[in-house]
Amino acid sequence: MFFDTDCGGVVHNIAYLRFIEIARTLLAEQLGLALSEMAATQKYPVLLRTEIDYRRAAKLGDRLTIEGWLDQLERVRFWCAFRIARNADDALIAECRQTLALIGHRSA
Repeated sequence: MFFDTDCGGVVHNIAYLRFIEIARTLLAEQLGLALSEMAATQKYPVLLRTEIDYRRAAKLGDRLTIEGWLDQLERVRFWCAFRIARNADDALIAECRQTLALIGHRSA
């Protein structure tokens, strides 16, 4: 999208985090953690850390694929990993790893 780029047509670094947020939400649904289920159980994943390595620039008009997977699981913490690639040549654009924790939320 145009608003994801700078005046040179290069995708902003912050845009990748939004792309990853969408991918993480879809991944959660695939793993059985739909937003409606989280609301019912009052258990939510909280983002603790994001590590992202930018490998090359994506540009205006590039079509990207974001792959996400559950990378590691502990009792409360878990890690998700993501790979962003350009569709035209499968060039690696960015890699990301996020640390999350599942917490319970009590209503007042």
